[in-house]
Amino acid sequence: MVITKADVNVKIDADVTEMALRLLAHMGLDQTTAIDMFFRQIIAEGRLPFQPAATLSLDEKIVAAALTRNPKRVSLPTDANGNVIIDKEQHPDIYDWAVNG
Repeated sequence: MVITKADVNVKIDADVTEMALRLLAHMGLDQTTAIDMFFRQIIAEGRLPFQPAATLSLDEKIVAAALTRNPKRVSLPTDANGNVIIDKEQHPDIYDWAVNG
Protein backbone atom coordinates (compact mmCIF):
# COMPACT_ATOMS: atom_id res chain seq x y z
CA MET A 1 0.00 0.00 0.00
CA VAL A 2 1.43 3.35 -1.04
CA ILE A 3 0.70 6.29 1.26
CA THR A 4 0.38 9.53 -0.64
CA LYS A 5 0.98 12.74 1.25
CA ALA A 6 -0.78 16.03 0.51
CA ASP A 7 0.28 19.56 1.36
CA VAL A 8 -2.03 21.74 3.42
CA ASN A 9 -1.46 25.48 3.22
CA VAL A 10 -3.18 27.75 5.72
CA LYS A 11 -2.82 31.36 6.78
CA ILE A 12 -2.90 31.83 10.55
CA ASP A 13 -2.01 34.90 12.59
CA ALA A 14 1.70 34.86 13.40
CA ASP A 15 1.16 35.30 17.15
CA VAL A 16 -1.33 32.39 17.23
CA THR A 17 1.11 30.19 15.33
CA GLU A 18 3.98 31.11 17.65
CA MET A 19 2.00 30.37 20.82
CA ALA A 20 0.65 27.09 19.42
CA LEU A 21 4.08 25.91 18.27
CA ARG A 22 5.54 26.71 21.68
CA LEU A 23 2.81 24.66 23.41
CA LEU A 24 3.14 21.82 20.93
CA ALA A 25 6.89 21.69 21.55
CA HIS A 26 6.20 21.29 25.29
CA MET A 27 3.99 18.33 24.37
CA GLY A 28 6.70 16.84 22.16
CA LEU A 29 4.71 17.46 18.97
CA ASP A 30 5.49 19.32 15.80
CA GLN A 31 3.01 21.26 13.68
CA THR A 32 2.59 18.51 11.06
CA THR A 33 1.87 15.83 13.66
CA ALA A 34 -0.62 18.07 15.50
CA ILE A 35 -2.54 18.90 12.31
CA ASP A 36 -2.51 15.22 11.29
CA MET A 37 -3.92 14.30 14.72
CA PHE A 38 -6.58 17.01 14.38
CA PHE A 39 -7.69 15.76 10.96
CA ARG A 40 -7.76 12.13 12.16
CA GLN A 41 -9.91 13.11 15.14
CA ILE A 42 -12.36 14.88 12.81
CA ILE A 43 -12.59 11.66 10.78
CA ALA A 44 -13.00 9.48 13.89
CA GLU A 45 -15.78 11.63 15.36
CA GLY A 46 -17.37 12.73 12.08
CA ARG A 47 -17.34 16.30 13.36
CA LEU A 48 -15.01 18.86 14.87
CA PRO A 49 -13.50 17.52 18.10
CA PHE A 50 -14.76 20.59 19.96
CA GLN A 51 -17.94 22.64 19.98
CA PRO A 52 -17.50 26.01 18.25
CA ALA A 53 -19.38 28.82 19.91
CA ALA A 54 -20.06 32.38 18.91
CA THR A 55 -18.06 35.00 20.73
CA LEU A 56 -20.44 37.17 22.71
CA SER A 57 -20.08 40.91 23.03
CA LEU A 58 -19.72 42.37 26.53
CA ASP A 59 -23.37 43.47 26.47
CA GLU A 60 -24.47 39.95 25.47
CA LYS A 61 -22.35 38.45 28.27
CA ILE A 62 -23.95 40.80 30.81
CA VAL A 63 -27.45 39.93 29.63
CA ALA A 64 -26.65 36.19 29.70
CA ALA A 65 -25.23 36.48 33.22
CA ALA A 66 -28.28 38.41 34.40
CA LEU A 67 -30.65 35.85 32.88
CA THR A 68 -28.87 32.92 34.50
CA ARG A 69 -29.01 34.62 37.90
CA ASN A 70 -32.78 34.94 37.61
CA PRO A 71 -32.86 38.17 39.61
CA LYS A 72 -35.98 39.28 41.44
CA ARG A 73 -37.97 41.60 39.20
CA VAL A 74 -39.08 44.90 40.64
CA SER A 75 -41.18 47.67 39.25
CA LEU A 76 -39.71 51.12 39.86
CA PRO A 77 -41.65 54.37 39.73
CA THR A 78 -40.75 57.14 37.30
CA ASP A 79 -41.04 60.88 37.48
CA ALA A 80 -42.89 63.09 34.97
CA ASN A 81 -39.89 62.99 32.60
CA GLY A 82 -39.69 59.18 32.61
CA ASN A 83 -36.63 59.02 34.87
CA VAL A 84 -36.57 56.04 37.23
CA ILE A 85 -36.86 56.85 40.92
CA ILE A 86 -34.85 54.46 43.09
CA ASP A 87 -35.45 54.43 46.83
CA LYS A 88 -32.05 53.80 48.42
CA GLU A 89 -33.62 52.25 51.52
CA GLN A 90 -36.06 50.00 49.66
CA HIS A 91 -33.66 48.83 46.88
CA PRO A 92 -30.06 49.35 48.09
CA ASP A 93 -28.59 46.92 45.53
CA ILE A 94 -30.28 48.64 42.58
CA TYR A 95 -29.36 52.06 43.97
CA ASP A 96 -25.71 51.01 44.32
CA TRP A 97 -25.67 49.63 40.75
CA ALA A 98 -27.28 52.83 39.38
CA VAL A 99 -24.82 55.08 41.19
CA ASN A 100 -21.61 53.02 40.93
CA GLY A 101 -22.23 50.91 37.86
